Amino acid sequence: MLVAISIFLGSFIGVNVLFALFIVFYERKDVKSTWAWLIIALLVPYLGFLLYILIGFSGRKTRHFANKSQKDEELYEEFVKSDKIAIDDLSLNNRKTNILSIPSSERFNDMVYLNSNSGRGELTLNNDVIVFHDGMDKFGSLIDDIRTAESHIHVQYFIFRNDALGRQIIDELAIKAAEGVEVKVFIDGIGNYGHSKKMFKPLVEAGGNFQIFFRPFMARLNFRNHRKLVIIDGIIGYIGGFNVGVEYIGKSKKFGNWRDTHLRIVGEAVKTIQLRFMMDWNFCAKASENKVLLEEKYFPELPPVGSVKMQIVSSGPDTEWDSIKYAYKKMITEAEKNVYISSPYFIPDESIFESLKVAALAGIDVRILIPKNPDHPFVYWTALSYIGELLKAGVKCYEYEGGFIHSKVVIIDDMISSVGTANMDVRSFKLNFETNAFIYSESVADELTYQFFEDIENSSELTIENYEARSKFTKAREAISRLLSPIL
Repeated sequence: MLVAISIFLGSFIGVNVLFALFIVFYERKDVKSTWAWLIIALLVPYLGFLLYILIGFSGRKTRHFANKSQKDEELYEEFVKSDKIAIDDLSLNNRKTNILSIPSSERFNDMVYLNSNSGRGELTLNNDVIVFHDGMDKFGSLIDDIRTAESHIHVQYFIFRNDALGRQIIDELAIKAAEGVEVKVFIDGIGNYGHSKKMFKPLVEAGGNFQIFFRPFMARLNFRNHRKLVIIDGIIGYIGGFNVGVEYIGKSKKFGNWRDTHLRIVGEAVKTIQLRFMMDWNFCAKASENKVLLEEKYFPELPPVGSVKMQIVSSGPDTEWDSIKYAYKKMITEAEKNVYISSPYFIPDESIFESLKVAALAGIDVRILIPKNPDHPFVYWTALSYIGELLKAGVKCYEYEGGFIHSKVVIIDDMISSVGTANMDVRSFKLNFETNAFIYSESVADELTYQFFEDIENSSELTIENYEARSKFTKAREAISRLLSPIL
């Protein structure tokens, strides 16, 4: 018996040591992430290693994405040289000019330069933008646009449910494919895990194309393609938080009303959304004949249709910089009056966290809106641990009670806003493939701000008093969750 116990303890310690050495020396992660995994190794040695393989191990994937990054850069350079879009001169010497032409906006020109330099987010002019806050409105508009498509329909979603809404959209796409319209649908492997790809059979049989980003058998929880993009005829573009499923139109018993934010864009910005779709699609295309090339039909000449200026910025394992995080931080640090943030998952990294505290302590009106009834309790407890500190700095926090809020919106000073797929969390900053629109428009900012305060009316404020009155058990959950936040 003693021999058996000694062998068990020896193997127990050996596994922990090997696991720890592997994390520290092979993976070379950032310090906080390394410590989080070391804590897991200590607490749950064998299970910890399994969890690491599932959600922590980078392995060959990072090299895989480095290759994608190189291919994306080549496509981008070809795109710029093709003159398919007017690229403004945002060089270092010229960025101080009033690029935006918004009253008192000169201080935001550096942000335009940042997005262009770090995220290839070219400044586009003359866009028309419709903001959707309700899934029925968004999908009603999308289906109408699908029905009028003449050249091509490119669809990219993180989740595409095999339910009434998903099947309706597939049927609409199949009709257009049968008419000779080019239809390509691109979904994430984990986001659609357990959903049979047979649901897309009507589309494929009608002549459409369908691809999965990292099929389930080869995918882990990390490196998910979280983008939600649709491009129709190179003229209309959709980007935002809505996936495809009945819960996103408020027909889920679990979530009830679903609050989200999505954009319908007509104008030059659609060309940069199209380019992002092409980069992701070509990465997964097995055959060269299935790749999307820089053809004229994908980038038609567009007359001026609106006055909204915007940049489409992407980040993820396929980009050199954490572009969206940088843009979020720049917005917070540039704010002089207010910072409004809506995010279903709030786990900021240290730089964002410090920026929010500094802004609040400097007298900026900082408000954060999160769900009251989250879909991931562990993430919710972690969010509360951060919000507790922010409350002390003067940040106001609200918990949405009108259903589930999935909106990813940042607004500053009633001038600049961001709408897209990236949450205010480490996963979106580092691990997921994300795309956001950064919008330089007072009218769009006003509409988003109006909706933000409408959402607050359906929320309860989390004050310092009721936060500090939480139970010891709740405090313990938050403390443990906070320790593991770098890997959530």
